[in-house]
Amino acid sequence: VGFHSAMALHRRGDGVLGVDNFNEYYPSTLKRDRQAQLELSGVHVVDADLNDVAALEEIFSICHFTHVLHLAAQAGVRYAVHNPAAYVHSNIAAFVTLFEVIRKRPDMGGVMPRVVYASSSSVYGLNTKVPFSEDDRVDRPASLYAATKKSNEMIAHTYNHIYGLSVTGLRFFTVYGPFGRPDMAYFSFASAIMAGRPIKIFQGPGGSELGRDFTYVDDIVVGCLSALDAASPNGKGVAPVKVYNLGNTHPVNVSDFVGILEHHLGKAAKREYIPMPSTGDVLLTHADVSKAMADLNYRPSTSLSAGLGKFVVWYKEYYKGGAHPEQLNYKPYR
Repeated sequence: VGFHSAMALHRRGDGVLGVDNFNEYYPSTLKRDRQAQLELSGVHVVDADLNDVAALEEIFSICHFTHVLHLAAQAGVRYAVHNPAAYVHSNIAAFVTLFEVIRKRPDMGGVMPRVVYASSSSVYGLNTKVPFSEDDRVDRPASLYAATKKSNEMIAHTYNHIYGLSVTGLRFFTVYGPFGRPDMAYFSFASAIMAGRPIKIFQGPGGSELGRDFTYVDDIVVGCLSALDAASPNGKGVAPVKVYNLGNTHPVNVSDFVGILEHHLGKAAKREYIPMPSTGDVLLTHADVSKAMADLNYRPSTSLSAGLGKFVVWYKEYYKGGAHPEQLNYKPYR
């Protein structure tokens, strides 16, 4: 999302600076390829960790930002079982570090930028009422990842209350598309299908299907830019706290999703159905985007078939010369 948002902002004439720590949660070669594309387009990316206060202060002193689009996080629901500290480091500690640097800008002779940050549909956790609405309670997370994203929303509220920081959280629903994350099902399934390896499809109780509100990255980017443009001015007692769902609104069960992917790849999958592991996944995600439609003019328009078709075109072009050994050996955490 960060890559595509940066490209879109640059194309419309905004000055953009990226920050990434290029960690090894999944192969960094893919991340470096994104960086190379950004640099070729005129977007510089600083190699830094958001927990590095000195680096952030230097960046903010050089660049007088009007807005911050904070999308950096340790992603992945299941990996949190293996490395919980990574989520505290990147999703909570880094969030606070960034917000501290932002809120101190007036003390340094600068101006606090308005903030739009990524939350997640995972905050809805064990909720069973669908579609998920921003008005629903979100105090029953199913994973540590979800708990950290809910923590982000509470921390953002605190900085708004104390410092008058303008904050907007975006709850993304299963984002997919070119240059995406290889740990996500659409990407890892494509790699396995093309290599002739079986794919594992999770099932719920009684063999029930899992459903996901798959949302194409271009639709998400439109929502991100609209949220930036609609961000209210800072001001204690004036700046609102906003949270929006950004989804497609049409959940698809995973078996049907695999069928669409098979069609575009031109190759059948070797399917293995297994019980969903108890590592934080949920049975269904489904977004109510009426608030985003009203406030951000958000109108997701990409069908799953069209979006997966675009992903497959990119995938075959990107890997036409063969995958980097680091990517060939990569296996997502399950």
